Amino acid sequence: MKLKLIHCDFISRKITKDLILSSILQVRKTKDEIKTVITQVIEDDIQKEIKLENAVATLLDENEDDIEFYHADPRQLFWMTKKKLSNDYDVLLKPEDRYSDIAHKLLNILYEDDYIHFEVADNQIKNIIVLSIEQFMAGFDEADTLAFERIKSLKRSIVPGTDEYNEIFMRLYEEELVKKGLI
Repeated sequence: MKLKLIHCDFISRKITKDLILSSILQVRKTKDEIKTVITQVIEDDIQKEIKLENAVATLLDENEDDIEFYHADPRQLFWMTKKKLSNDYDVLLKPEDRYSDIAHKLLNILYEDDYIHFEVADNQIKNIIVLSIEQFMAGFDEADTLAFERIKSLKRSIVPGTDEYNEIFMRLYEEELVKKGLI
């Protein structure tokens, strides 16, 4: 599943929680300070992918006539072009590589700027971060579905897309993530 900006805060909270609860490291800054750094690194990574996708969309739009003439599948062409340009935009497309890269960046920043201290192998801390991301990504879809079902079961009707709907959905979504231990 693709990392999205909407998940950034939740993933950051999960990583922060897992690092703070870990017995193999010392936390030297506040929870909020750690979460802020984690959020920024993840947002930067997601923004790189958004820039890549915008560049691909622009390129495909510029060649729309050729694409139609050759009856090319736009979705497949988008993916192939994204894959081809990913190195130019420094975007890792394989989830395991991407999570590992994010974990490595986080580890460097958190350790070098004295947010955390540890005397174990770097990989042990990196594994905590990667596992946090993987656990969140594995469970967020189910939490999303459960939150949606809870909204449908409310006695009063709420119009999808309204501010009220979005606010209630996010609250229920967050509750489901908490129940699942994802944040």
